[in-house]
Amino acid sequence: MFQSPSQQIVEGVAGSSLLPTSPLLPTQPVAQSKIPFNQPYITGRELEYMQAAIENGKLCGDGMFSKRCQEWLVQQLQCRSALLTHSCTAALEMAAILADVQPGDEVIMPSFTFVSTANAFVLRGAVPVFVDVRSDTLNLDERLVEAAITDRTKAIVPVHYAGVGCDMDTLRSIADEHQLCLIEDAAQGILSEYKGKPLGSWGHLAALSFHETKNIISGEGGALLINDPAMIERAEIIREKGTNRSQFLRGEVDKYTWVDVGSSFLPSDILAAFLFAQLEQSRSILDQRLAVWNCYHTGLENLELSGQARRPIIPSDCKHNGHIYHLLVQHPETQMALIEHLKANGIQATFHYVPLHSSPAGQKYGRSSGSLAVTEQISDRLVRLPLSAGMTLADAERVVAIVQQFFQVRSV
Repeated sequence: MFQSPSQQIVEGVAGSSLLPTSPLLPTQPVAQSKIPFNQPYITGRELEYMQAAIENGKLCGDGMFSKRCQEWLVQQLQCRSALLTHSCTAALEMAAILADVQPGDEVIMPSFTFVSTANAFVLRGAVPVFVDVRSDTLNLDERLVEAAITDRTKAIVPVHYAGVGCDMDTLRSIADEHQLCLIEDAAQGILSEYKGKPLGSWGHLAALSFHETKNIISGEGGALLINDPAMIERAEIIREKGTNRSQFLRGEVDKYTWVDVGSSFLPSDILAAFLFAQLEQSRSILDQRLAVWNCYHTGLENLELSGQARRPIIPSDCKHNGHIYHLLVQHPETQMALIEHLKANGIQATFHYVPLHSSPAGQKYGRSSGSLAVTEQISDRLVRLPLSAGMTLADAERVVAIVQQFFQVRSV
């Protein structure tokens, strides 16, 4: 629902030492206050749940709140199993092990993504194979994937950019036909859907992020979602340093020991307690973010109609979560000029990824398949506007006004 400027979205408490008594209590924005790119949003029950975790006496991983979070993820995201990790990077590293990635294997992924997408597989000795993205969603171009497959290909890793789903029907079909592991990098995609199914439920495996810049946060944190039942038992072992401790705790074995490779991927139950407070309010958080997103989208429509900038494109079969609002401007010099103009007016905006294939490590460890022209063009022209659940509609409308001012001056 579009709201008038007087109707406020609930504000967060970034920069405050106190938690609000109610997540529904709005506050008035300070006139002309600075608008940060991201404000970590607090629901109001984080400290209460963290205190409960402390009083429960189990602070390490897989405590009471870890189990609650994992049950929530299974129910809401329709996956077979969910395991909290200390980061999305850790979840991707676990996925690389579960996919049995070996030195010399190849893993297909977009170049327009965060370094963790590639690093997780490079650590196993694999070669990232970079494929271009679609010009509309900025997601992995499914039409280019088959041409990148060789006899060394082990997995495909689509990245759901901005919480907008990739074409998972096509990618799953390709993965099945070539017997490849399909691993969703859904770091930005919690509670988004493709064709009515949650992102994270399409691949054999999926990785989520709860970093403070994401929609649902625990400061640092992530989760591995498992949809292939054959991988569940081994995932538990890898996560527990390569031991069968989980089976021991369930009484399935009389003692636990080292049975496989693994590492320490568990987060503290204190972090899980923080996360559970966020998950409980996740729909409200998304609604607040979407209200800001929609305010931007309506307020900046004229820029697209006049050909000055392009707004995000959401395919009809995708339901997104309001994670990112970006503009694609016409020229690279416009990108930095707009960012600087917003900064001069107290608004923090930013660009996004430097393409991995152009980075020193990308050139050392990976290779490209075909042209990456779209990736290179969007990287130089994309501007991300501030977006968080703690923003008010007044904040969003101020951003719109300053963006409009920038383009009006340039068009004169």
